[in-house]
Amino acid sequence: MICNFVVHDKCLKTVVSPCSSIAPTLVKVPVAHCWSEPIHFRRRYCNVCRKKLDDTWALKCEVCEYYVHVDCEDFVVPNCTDNATFVPEKTLPQVIQLHHWREGNLPTNSKCLVDKKTCWTGECLAGLRCEWCGYTVHASCVNRVPTTCTFGLLQPIMLPPTAVSIPRTEVPMEAIIGVQNRRKETLSPRSISEEFPSTDTKLREVVEEPATRERSRDRDERDEEVVKVFDGNSSLRRRMFRLVTVSRSATVSEFLMAAMRAFHLPPLEDAKTYLTDAYSVEETELTDPLPVAKLTRRDGKRPAVFLREQGNDEGCIRVYPSRLGASVTHEQACLPVTSQTTVSNVITMALSKFGLNEAQADDYHLVEVMLDKGVSERVMECVERPWELLKAVARDSVRQMEMTRFYLQLSKDPHGPSIALFVGNLPPNLSQRQYEKILLEFLGGLKYSCIGPIYYEYGSMVITYEDSDLAVRAFYTLRESTHDDKNLLVMLLPNVQHNMIPEGVQPLLVFVNVKSGGCQGLELIHSFRKLLNPYQVFDLDNGGPLPGLYVFRQVKKYKILVCGGDGTIGWVLQCLDNVGQDSECQHPACAIVPLGTGNDLARVLRWGPGYNGGEDPINLLKDVIDAEDIRLDRWTVVFHIDEKVEDKQNQPNSTAGSTSEDNTQIFVMNNYFGIGIEAELCLDFHNAREENPNKFNSRLHNKGVYVKMGLRKMVSRKLCKDLHKEIRLEVDGKHVELPPLEGVIILNILSWGSGANPWGPEKDDQFNKPNHWDGHLEVVGVTGIVHLGQIQSGLRSAIRIAQGGHIRIKLNSELPVQVDGEPWNQAPGEVVVLKSALKATMLKKSKIKRRNTEPSLHGSNGDKEPSES
Repeated sequence: MICNFVVHDKCLKTVVSPCSSIAPTLVKVPVAHCWSEPIHFRRRYCNVCRKKLDDTWALKCEVCEYYVHVDCEDFVVPNCTDNATFVPEKTLPQVIQLHHWREGNLPTNSKCLVDKKTCWTGECLAGLRCEWCGYTVHASCVNRVPTTCTFGLLQPIMLPPTAVSIPRTEVPMEAIIGVQNRRKETLSPRSISEEFPSTDTKLREVVEEPATRERSRDRDERDEEVVKVFDGNSSLRRRMFRLVTVSRSATVSEFLMAAMRAFHLPPLEDAKTYLTDAYSVEETELTDPLPVAKLTRRDGKRPAVFLREQGNDEGCIRVYPSRLGASVTHEQACLPVTSQTTVSNVITMALSKFGLNEAQADDYHLVEVMLDKGVSERVMECVERPWELLKAVARDSVRQMEMTRFYLQLSKDPHGPSIALFVGNLPPNLSQRQYEKILLEFLGGLKYSCIGPIYYEYGSMVITYEDSDLAVRAFYTLRESTHDDKNLLVMLLPNVQHNMIPEGVQPLLVFVNVKSGGCQGLELIHSFRKLLNPYQVFDLDNGGPLPGLYVFRQVKKYKILVCGGDGTIGWVLQCLDNVGQDSECQHPACAIVPLGTGNDLARVLRWGPGYNGGEDPINLLKDVIDAEDIRLDRWTVVFHIDEKVEDKQNQPNSTAGSTSEDNTQIFVMNNYFGIGIEAELCLDFHNAREENPNKFNSRLHNKGVYVKMGLRKMVSRKLCKDLHKEIRLEVDGKHVELPPLEGVIILNILSWGSGANPWGPEKDDQFNKPNHWDGHLEVVGVTGIVHLGQIQSGLRSAIRIAQGGHIRIKLNSELPVQVDGEPWNQAPGEVVVLKSALKATMLKKSKIKRRNTEPSLHGSNGDKEPSES
């Protein structure tokens, strides 16, 4: 027994999962997993040893549903979903997407696609789930499911992996999708040494009391011995080993089998593996009929053995084709080699075996791929000898030798040589020459092919390389560089082939603000990476929206999902304004998962007051598919400071505005603009959050702080008293007389202050019924802090003042103002609000109940169609 697989005798015919000892060898295209930090998981099972994960440190893949004990990490199967499978010579009709089945850890409501019966259990690792379409089946039913995967219910918004290409580089997926892996190697049990020198016997006794000593007594009674097993010289140097418990009367073959099980090595038919005594003076093969009793023992140390591989002068190596196209006739080739066979010889034999007789050997190279602890690749030199290489690897690690394979690959990257690096965290608003000078200081001779686009106001840009080796070296060089005491942000960007996106599919570009909503943003980004293609999900903490918008710049039609607060939505819309003219799709429709405190725009568009983690993320994506397009008016707010005022006032800390040389600042407003008591309260809250950002991590706490600040305002100095005397209001060129007020709010949407409606319910007066696409703004007034509280609690409405499309306000003194929740103190001057030329298309959640979308074999992509624009 190697993998702990338990099955009834009558159920043996239904077993589809290979033993973990041979599973890695069955993977045709190995893809490394993207591991999380170690954590405790409840009601989950390890995909390697099949045991429960409860109360033990474990890892999960950020991309697929693979769970593993930290202790089992060395034996994972590198079969994560391949999310970038573009092949240049294939057209869209030739592309076939296969299911990617993962065993066990199914959702508790899982039903079999075939027989409609429950296929989930909490008792063991059972049932299969496709990582793409999400369909679940019994293991015994999987052969009755069509082999082609259609991505299920999410097909209308899925970015197909066949439309994504990644340059052939050594940069891991974690770096490309922005996953920060903080896992410490010291947590691995294999790195814990049990080498106790004779002077440390007291420490050993303390460690062994009392449970360990009890287990030792039990083993003595059962006549068993615990032996350390090294699988080669490398593990001995690093003092990393596996412990096996064997009977003292075990034979050599039984001892060898136990040692191979410890390293998940399959039994070899040609019996090339053998054991040697690790502590003997001369390392010799164990041949005694009862070898355990004859092992060399050192003071304070357990006996130890080596797993060794016989070094014959000839053998066979397996060579796999690495995406060489449909003309390849075999999935792999077993080639006879000797110690004298070179890489050039292997390439010639492999081309003949794969039916590529007309191909030139110089156009190909051989790649050594190691599947131990991930996937690592190395292009081999033509004069290297693969069989000698394998023998050398076997001396260091027998397991590594078993996990080493060879791939035949085109010398030129079929995806093209263009590699784009996103570089951020540079000073904003420099010239192109200044940016190039800064980059040259870091890169030296690693000169890029071209630079651009440059996002000047964000201090970021894209640089492109035509040489993959240069690009990788530049990536790691820039990642370790700092400018003005800030680490540079560097991302290697995937490439989306827009012509490989099927007709009717509008891929969803997902932006998640992981800092919004406590830990909810982090949970959502994990969920969306599993449900969708991870290359369409971007963490806004890594360069903001710009990297994602650049990746999707050539996609003709797509949607955006913004997970964050109103400020995050404004950030994404502003970036869309900056890159729209360079993109095929200039106005993609935007949906919202509200993670902020106010979420007023999300409320108006029916996305709810705030995501609380209770809704299944797949339902959020279904709502995006069903949502309808709707226009959102956007407004330009221009602040002009009086010339008499010295330049000593506070400037707004916002990315939404721009400043010109004549003391004029320009902002884009999506929701509302306030002057007076409401803006003052917003400013106090903003300053408190800036001082202690860690305390403001829940909506309930944030609203509680607002209430406390409002109560203080009732008894404190009133900065905004008699506001109506300090401002002059014009709407559409007409002066408007103001009643006694302490605050003025200009509304584009009918939600403010976390869901309140200052305009109030519809009534018979001189005003028209407002909405957010009619080209008009609503102006309302607030008499004081009590009135403000009554509006937020729904007891009263604000005072209706005016409606119009062009608003001018004269400020006679310094007053607090806010635009879409970004507050500051504004010096005396003039404020103009006018219709912006910028457009925004939003997605409004549909009220219609979702139709039954339970999958079936006859309609495996559900009965949903993408909503019409």
